[in-house]
Amino acid sequence: MSYPISRYLNVQSAYFPSFTASGEHIVFLADISGVPQVWQSPAQPADRPCWPEQLTFEEERVMGVWPAPHGDWLLYARDAGGNEKAQLYLLNPQTAELQSLTAGHEDVMHLFGCWTQDGDAFYFAANRRNPAQFDIYRYDRDGPRVEMVWQNDGPGYLVDFDVTRDERRLAFVRTSSSFANDLFELDLRSGVVRLLSHTSKSARYTQLAYTPGGHTLYVVTDLESDYLHIRRLEPASRSWEGVATPNWDVELMALSPSGRYLAYTVNAGGRSQLELIDMGRGIGLPIPLPGDGSGVVGWWFGGHLAFSVQEDRLAYSFSSPTRTSDVYVWDLQDDECHAVTRSAHGGLPVEQFVAPELIEFPTFDERHIAAWYYRPTMTPADQAVPVVVIVHGGPESQYRPSFSFLAQYLAHNGYAVLAPNVRGSTGYGKTYSHLDDVERRMDSVADLAHAARWLQQQPEIDPQRIVVYGGSYGGFMVLAALTNYPNLWAAGVDIVGISDFV
Repeated sequence: MSYPISRYLNVQSAYFPSFTASGEHIVFLADISGVPQVWQSPAQPADRPCWPEQLTFEEERVMGVWPAPHGDWLLYARDAGGNEKAQLYLLNPQTAELQSLTAGHEDVMHLFGCWTQDGDAFYFAANRRNPAQFDIYRYDRDGPRVEMVWQNDGPGYLVDFDVTRDERRLAFVRTSSSFANDLFELDLRSGVVRLLSHTSKSARYTQLAYTPGGHTLYVVTDLESDYLHIRRLEPASRSWEGVATPNWDVELMALSPSGRYLAYTVNAGGRSQLELIDMGRGIGLPIPLPGDGSGVVGWWFGGHLAFSVQEDRLAYSFSSPTRTSDVYVWDLQDDECHAVTRSAHGGLPVEQFVAPELIEFPTFDERHIAAWYYRPTMTPADQAVPVVVIVHGGPESQYRPSFSFLAQYLAHNGYAVLAPNVRGSTGYGKTYSHLDDVERRMDSVADLAHAARWLQQQPEIDPQRIVVYGGSYGGFMVLAALTNYPNLWAAGVDIVGISDFV
């Protein structure tokens, strides 16, 4: 049976979970109402089905939610019309009191940083002074008042904040470029900023977390490594030590409130692995994932791991190729995982969804390019099928085995789908990500051509009906593929693609 694409467009999702200060509820983002809003559900498994409670009722999408570490307040961000100029709001779900914190600055981007330990203040970055530069501000709820604590004169977003419990020092990252970040520490009393990163080495820094005493900073970084790893930094001496160094990228990381547990995810060839280190005992163990565990932890615009205040539970979101994103809680004591949400799939039978196969195809320089291959359903055995090659945007991104409404719609309507991670994609090491830099840009387009040639050799594929599809940077790849290799493609779909780099 064939279903209209409107069914696939109505697949819902839940993601970006956090525990409330009491630990009784999970707050998260979900698009149940059609636009992402803040919802909450009980954190413990319920004896009977429980419909989540909607907390925000904005006409625009909510981009993130961060509960205060004490009390009932929630901070959330939303933009207008998708303009990415986030505005900040405080909400008390118990009283429905709502405060706009950034009124009068609607043309400004606000990037949430972190709460203070007592929950009375938080830090954020904004380009209020100069649209091209972000400064750091502190918002005091008791005032209320906003104070600039650091004026930044360099380019780049300011992200990944963490503050020591005594609120003496603030760590943050300035993203000068995708693969060249600067790691700073601000002395909040003197106003002096120290550069903690190595200026002579290009590296990324993310997911910062101070230990309770504030003398150590955990950082996810690819400093002196081809992959993103967890390293321990002593800011006073600027000495580094490895903590978790798999042969893949570490992506998400969370340190429990007392510093006893460190949870993190590993991007192993596109699939997520969720791990936990008991720092006191010096042991690590895998955390079970739903179903067969084949999928992605987090969400492409809101990956997040969150411990409860009591340190007995860990919340995360998870999506597989055949199930949309939902929120889950893992109980550390019982070693059990339960679903907090159960998002709808547009009324479509879940068992009809196709799980892609991870394949590799050879390219011009004898490398092998990883790709996810969806075989179509409902196709006569003797009939060759058309295929759509989906190119991700970025270019610093990666196609991963999370739920894709488009891939599922195409596969259920007689198309095969190939989603390659051509050179320049992330997830395969820093070296691989730089293989399409500047004068080598067209090498990634050549990878696409070899994807089409590999498909032509597959007996189930009609070699005359190969289509290339992509948006943003993927749209540039579509235009470049059509103009450089016109004989390989029957059609191209370019969505807001870059057509002129000048």
